[in-house]
Order: sequence, then structure tokens, then C-alpha cells
Amino acid sequence: MKTLAILLFSLFMSKGCQDSTQQEQDLKKTVIEYVANTRGFYQKIKVENKLISITNDRSGNEKARTIILSENDWNELVVLFQKVKLEELSTLKAPTEKRFYDGAAIANLKINYRGKEYQSASFDHGYPPAEIKEIVNKINSFTKQDNEN
Repeated sequence: MKTLAILLFSLFMSKGCQDSTQQEQDLKKTVIEYVANTRGFYQKIKVENKLISITNDRSGNEKARTIILSENDWNELVVLFQKVKLEELSTLKAPTEKRFYDGAAIANLKINYRGKEYQSASFDHGYPPAEIKEIVNKINSFTKQDNEN
């Protein structure tokens, strides 16, 4: 009986390790873009294979600032990415509507995953839908780190 329990436990543990490794591999092949803009403000944050690139130049002439993610930040992004329901991304409802009267920048989250693009409906910068709030806030936290350096 003990042997059976140990065997089952080992099977579950190896499956859990494979899942997290697979999800990390999936995120390595995924491109996440967060864009917020108004008439006088533009910010684009791109997450791709442990790198963050940040630009405030709408025209694309300015070279993006690049941040290499720490292992902790990368692992946190992997976990947050697992929570995103890609098929539902375009149907998420924004909690506020400040963007309609220039009270907030218009923001979008776009994810290119396994060759397919998923994009959120527009929402207010700083006020993402609850379902993607954690990952959006984590992505935006890198701009604060970039400003401190």
C-alpha cells in the first residue's frame, strides 16, 4: 500500500513539474503588448522571452528601453499568464469609462500566443478589467522600475 501511495505521489509531482515547465516554455514563445495612449501620452510595454521593452515614442523612431527580468519577476509573470483566459480577452468589460472624456489614457492588452493574436477591448489605463488586473499591473510595474534606474 505504501509503495502504491509513493508511486502515485511521484506521478503527480512529475506531472506538476512538467506543467510548470510547459507553461514557462509557452510564455517564452508568447509576445504580450500593453499600449496606453491619449493625444499627449503614449506608452508601449512589450514582454517577450524574459525581456521587457518600453517606449514612449508613438512614431517608433526612439529606441525602446530594455529590461532583463529577474527570475522572480519572470516566474510571477508565468503564474499570472496561466490565469488569463485568452478566448475571453476580447469580451472583458472595463470597470470605468474615463477614457471617453479624456479622463484616462486608452489602454489595450494584446497577446500573441501560438501564432494566434488575442486582444482586449479598450479600457482605462490604470483601471483594467478584474480578470486581467494582476498581469496588467505587473507589466506596468516595470515602467516604475525603469524610471527608478
